[in-house]
Amino acid sequence: MSAPHSPNQNHLIAALPDAEFERVAAHLQLIPMPLGAMVYEPGEQLEYACFPTTAIVSLHYVMESGASAETASVGNEGVVGVALFMGGDTTPSSAVVQAAGHGYRLERGLLRREFRRAGLLQNLLLRYTQALMTQVTQTAACNRHHSVEQRLSRWLLLAIDRSPSSELIVTHELMAGMLGVRREGITEAAGRLQHAGCIRYRRGHIAVLDRTRLETRACECYAVVRKELDRLLADVQYRQSAEA
Repeated sequence: MSAPHSPNQNHLIAALPDAEFERVAAHLQLIPMPLGAMVYEPGEQLEYACFPTTAIVSLHYVMESGASAETASVGNEGVVGVALFMGGDTTPSSAVVQAAGHGYRLERGLLRREFRRAGLLQNLLLRYTQALMTQVTQTAACNRHHSVEQRLSRWLLLAIDRSPSSELIVTHELMAGMLGVRREGITEAAGRLQHAGCIRYRRGHIAVLDRTRLETRACECYAVVRKELDRLLADVQYRQSAEA
């Protein structure tokens, strides 16, 4: 039986003190986030911030040719829609669900009101934004200097970190679009990882069999992103009501 939905499944919400949580709790709206759903499109007016719980959202840029590449991904550690509290209402990138699940959305006016109170929520959102900027920067460097196998390993590790299980529903086409490479490159890299015993891939499902071995196949970019997120949020105290 699946666990009941709770805003506390998102780490930022779970870190709020009781007083701040109670102000926003009644306004948090549970939403399903099916695979491939568009959270926002380039240039679109953002109406809500979304706090994923079991879903994972990919932030990516689409070129005029239709080609795209992921710049970052967001799961239960963060929030989609940082432009809302950073001074803008739109963004040139898009956000699409890469792993189906659920999340909670909060109307932009309510988010900004709480942000302006300068309480812990503001501090958490700013720290998370710094971690997100690190991920974007590291992804750019990774795409330039590392092999498809290293990049795929990094992508899988970040996805598993945010997933309630060690299995992902994802196609080679989707992974190719996220990493900005040809489908054939993903097929070859995934085949090598499967041969090495790191993963099992079949019919659009990828299961991570040996995480430690997968980490050895990834580039240093995974550790950099993970370490920065842990550093920025290391001293956060979670409410006792928060769920594991």
